[in-house]
Amino acid sequence: MDQQTLPNSQAVLILGILSIPLCCCYGVVGLALGVVALILAKKAQAEYDTNPEGYSGIKNVTTGKTLAIIGIVLSVLFLLFVIYVNFFVPEEQVLEWQRHLEEMQKANA
Repeated sequence: MDQQTLPNSQAVLILGILSIPLCCCYGVVGLALGVVALILAKKAQAEYDTNPEGYSGIKNVTTGKTLAIIGIVLSVLFLLFVIYVNFFVPEEQVLEWQRHLEEMQKANA
């Protein structure tokens, strides 16, 4: 019996990978990609569970699921940080951080 590749196994892996670096887009992009990857992984896992001998690619699904969870956690943490800075840190403090970062960039140039 020929094994078919699980539907969306590559998509789950790619979305899981992309959710990690894109968590820095205010946390929203990485969060969305991670959630979509988890939904697709759940569907693929359910399909695999019905006929394990008929499908290959389950490792891509489990790896993508793990990466998606990591991406979701990082995205939520970054989103909470952005909310904290925007609502609870005084603007003068943010400007001071910005000046300090510019000085560090000039020193390293």
